[in-house]
Amino acid sequence: MEYLKIFFVNTAVLITLAYLANLIYKFTITNAPEQMKKICWVLLTIFAGWSSMFFGYRLDEHVIFDLRFVPLIISTLAFPQPFILIMIGVGTGLARLTFGVNEAAVVGTLNLSILGFVCAALSFWVRRSTSTIVNKGLTIILIVNLVNALNIIAFGVIPDKEYITGIMPVTFPAGLILSMLFALIIRDFQLEMMRNEQIQRANKMLSAQTEELHKNKIVLEERAKQLMKASQYKSEFLTNMSHELRTPLNSIINLSQLIEEKDSSLSEDEMVEYGMIIHRSGEDLLMLINDILDLSKVEAGQLDILNEELNVSEVPELLALQFNVMARQKGLEFNIVLNEDVPLTLTSDPQRVQQILRNLLSNAFKFTKVGHISLIIRVEKKRAGAVDKRWVVFDVQDSGIGIASEKHTIIFEAFQQADSTISRMYGGTGLGLSISNDLARLLGGFITLKSVEGKGSLFSLYLPLEGTSK
Repeated sequence: MEYLKIFFVNTAVLITLAYLANLIYKFTITNAPEQMKKICWVLLTIFAGWSSMFFGYRLDEHVIFDLRFVPLIISTLAFPQPFILIMIGVGTGLARLTFGVNEAAVVGTLNLSILGFVCAALSFWVRRSTSTIVNKGLTIILIVNLVNALNIIAFGVIPDKEYITGIMPVTFPAGLILSMLFALIIRDFQLEMMRNEQIQRANKMLSAQTEELHKNKIVLEERAKQLMKASQYKSEFLTNMSHELRTPLNSIINLSQLIEEKDSSLSEDEMVEYGMIIHRSGEDLLMLINDILDLSKVEAGQLDILNEELNVSEVPELLALQFNVMARQKGLEFNIVLNEDVPLTLTSDPQRVQQILRNLLSNAFKFTKVGHISLIIRVEKKRAGAVDKRWVVFDVQDSGIGIASEKHTIIFEAFQQADSTISRMYGGTGLGLSISNDLARLLGGFITLKSVEGKGSLFSLYLPLEGTSK
């Protein structure tokens, strides 16, 4: 009966250690690296084996009976890795020497080392077998208990007759039963740990999903704001467009009606003046329609670019004819400078280049009340991607109202101006810069902007110099 008492004490000690290990695992090494977890497991099982020996039954001064092999059984199921099991077997065996170095201690060390190798061999079967965890556990418990009993008989520390007839009939079945009991308890611990890990993983996943949803919410809110702004800009565009269309249309309708009625009070000069106003209103209306058509063609990718020879020296003359009168009417100084190093010709689309420059100059005159406006044509070396390229640059500079830095990007977008009140104060639809920017890109160039609010603006059109001649 003393054997049974000690075995039950051993089982209680092991259960206590398992419970404490479970608590330590939860609150200390749950998130530790896998290698650290394995090291902790090896140390814990060796300590559990040593504790079994400490509370074991002393048959005489040197021989100790205990369940030191039970942690090795559990390790075979928990970590079926040969090297780890050999370490546990040899380590537990060496722990026996802490109770004194003698024949029984050496035999105990050899016994646990052999059991470590046996469990290492069984680990290959555990990993490959399709049997249930219960069948695997029962098989390992039976084999380890049997090998342990055979080792005791083989080493002969206890007389064979005494062990086989007096000790083994009690210790062998007790070892089997208590090993199974402990394995079941550890299995419950293991299942609880697995559930906790699953809960932690689920919590992490939920946290990640919550964070992702929060990010998506921010993105959606930002997109909603952008849509609201786009809707607002388009509403303002439609309002501006209706005003811009109504003004020339009203002039055309009213004046043409007066002419149609052949009012005798109208002099010939008045008739000519009305005709000029109708003509100018028609041109303004045509320009608006052309802007809208150009924008729709660019967005649809259907705008054709005709690359041909552009006489750069003719550009100043053409623009001077158009804008000198406007400069005199507004009392502004208008200068055009063509640098000597600029090539005579440039391969590009003459119509689209003039359209861009007219847009830029029209804006300059529109937003400048006093001061000057200048167009400077020059050559500049500027890096494009990984290579340096030469560009013909058309600088349009004015001393007008300027543009705030935070608006420098917005003004190149369709339907937008630096300020919604600008359209009401100065007129326009907000399409000119957007179309000019798209056209510059189609021509292989780009437009840059330097401006300070209240201190004027500098728009620069860059066109590549490839295919030019001097």
